[in-house]
Amino acid sequence: MGDSSHDLQGMGASIAMRPIGLVHSPFKSTVGMPIQTVAAIGHTGHIEVFAPFATGLRDVQDFQYLIVLTHLHEAVEKLEVTPFMDNSSHGVFATRAPARPNRIGLSIIELLHLDGCRLEFRGNDMLDGTPVLDIKPYVPRLDVRETERIGWFAKGLMQLPDKLSDDRMR
Repeated sequence: MGDSSHDLQGMGASIAMRPIGLVHSPFKSTVGMPIQTVAAIGHTGHIEVFAPFATGLRDVQDFQYLIVLTHLHEAVEKLEVTPFMDNSSHGVFATRAPARPNRIGLSIIELLHLDGCRLEFRGNDMLDGTPVLDIKPYVPRLDVRETERIGWFAKGLMQLPDKLSDDRMR
C-alpha cells in the first residue's frame, strides 16, 4: 500500500462537501462588503441551518462567538492576488482573499440569538446565499495566539475598519 498523501496530489483529486445551511445577508454583491468580521461589527445577518443538521446546534447558544466555514460560491480561483488591504501582489496563502483554490471562507461571528435552526449574528462579512460548510465554537484560550510576525498585514491592518471590498477578486 502506497503513501495516501501522494494519491491526493493529482489535479483530478476531489473532496466532496455538502452545505449544512445558508447565510442570509443584506450584501447582494461582493463589491462594497466589509472585508473582515472585525470591521463588520455593525452588520448583521442570519444563518439558516438545514433541518437534517438541527441536532448539531444543541448547546451552540452557550457560545458568544462562532467560527463559520463557508464556500465562497461567487469567488474565482487564483494563486496570486493583490489583497484589499495592500497594493502589492502576494501568494494567496499569505492572504485572506476570497479568490483561492478551494474558495473556503472563515468568519468569526458574534451569535446574538438562536431560534430553532436560525442563528442571528453580527459581524457579517458574507454574501447573501453563501453556503455554510461548518460551524465551530470560538474559544479564546484555544484560538488566540499572540504574535508580532504578521507579514504584510502589519501595515495593511491600519486600513480597517473603513476598507471595503472592490472588484479586484473577480
